[in-house]
Amino acid sequence: MNLVVIGVNHKTAPVALRERLAFVGGDIQVAQAQLQSLTAGSLIISTCNRTEIYALAPNTQALVDQVPSADSSTADSEKPPIEPITTAELTEQLIQWLANFKSLPVEQVRPYLYDYIDGQALTHLLRVAAGLDSMILGEPQIFGQIKRSVADAKEYGYLTNQLNWVIEQIFAGAKRVRNETDVGTQAISLGYAASKLVTQIFDKPQEATFLLVAAGEMNRLVAQHIAALGVKKILICNRTPQRAQALAEELQRPGLKIEVHALSELDNLLYQADIVSSCSGSMDMLIDKNMTHRALKKRRYKPMLMVDLAVPRDIDSNVGKLDDVYLYSVDDLQHVIAGNLEKRRQAAVEAELLVSHLVVEIERRFQVRKVGQDIYDYRNTSQQKANAVLQDMLHQLKTTDSSPEEMMIELTRRLTQTLSHAPSSLMRRVAHDGNSEMLDVIIAGLKDAYRKK
Repeated sequence: MNLVVIGVNHKTAPVALRERLAFVGGDIQVAQAQLQSLTAGSLIISTCNRTEIYALAPNTQALVDQVPSADSSTADSEKPPIEPITTAELTEQLIQWLANFKSLPVEQVRPYLYDYIDGQALTHLLRVAAGLDSMILGEPQIFGQIKRSVADAKEYGYLTNQLNWVIEQIFAGAKRVRNETDVGTQAISLGYAASKLVTQIFDKPQEATFLLVAAGEMNRLVAQHIAALGVKKILICNRTPQRAQALAEELQRPGLKIEVHALSELDNLLYQADIVSSCSGSMDMLIDKNMTHRALKKRRYKPMLMVDLAVPRDIDSNVGKLDDVYLYSVDDLQHVIAGNLEKRRQAAVEAELLVSHLVVEIERRFQVRKVGQDIYDYRNTSQQKANAVLQDMLHQLKTTDSSPEEMMIELTRRLTQTLSHAPSSLMRRVAHDGNSEMLDVIIAGLKDAYRKK
């Protein structure tokens, strides 16, 4: 396959080095353009936790297969010829290139790099795409980041046919890992855990009103997850309107109504809320039992979900004693997350086994794909030889007195002789070399093929 990967991630390199090796802005396009002179196709993945370069070592097959995929530019057709090299040679060249591109001594970079080839490279890329190599086990964001990197590489013509085929296999495999295992199904962030509570308590989240008490970072993350459920209205209460307005603009989407209010209006707004998330950092209690009881009465005791992420708490713990109120503290969510993380770790064992199986499947499909051109060439040559025999027989039919029946018999004999020459010669050569095992495989394969006919 001649696939190579080099890179660093959160497990192998400190953040200071990861920052130096990251590709930002126009860096990637410049880098990919330079890699064209070294590789038969390349892909750079750069996130806050990893920088990786995937590339194909130029060899005869890779160079033949170097035509860009249909939706890429013609950049490949303008490339100068590349001399075939081994995967080991390409690995070393990529390490040297990365250090030079980032203006770092190679000795400073090399100890933190990992490198893989072929099957190990496939395994690594599939684990990355499936979230098995992420800082947060099973997180789905990396899959989207890889897709964006692939889209950019296609746009500029750096993703050749063979590398594009590999990436498509990886995407299909990563989807299978996520669909067939539970590695990504359990909530392990506060925002996601809160959104899961919403779907468990409300049959139709899209009809719910969501109240945010404070517009800090924690509530922003929770709001992103809950807004993604399609709630119909969001109320934001904050001490300063500027921060609340900024969050409102970030969450805005077609059909969603968002209102910004002062924190002093909280008592009058509470009854509208089906879902409340509070994380103010205040030293005072913001929502007490009496305030909540008034809100429940005004909303005719429709259920309310309250999530208190603040320490000290914003919501009186006695609120949880009221009927029709589901109150969860940050500790409650942390317990859910801890249990879910353990479930993800258990699911990861199953996911790793599936990855191993998928890599074997991909390698087998690649071998079939690899011989496709050889099969095409063999069939094309056979067709040419058959056409030559046919033309000769047609000429004889016009210039001799032989009957059509005799000519058909002769045509059949010559076609049989012509088309069986190559496999017959192969069997003789293998027998002469003493490779009885290979000879048995060839003979069995031919017999099986004729049996199926």
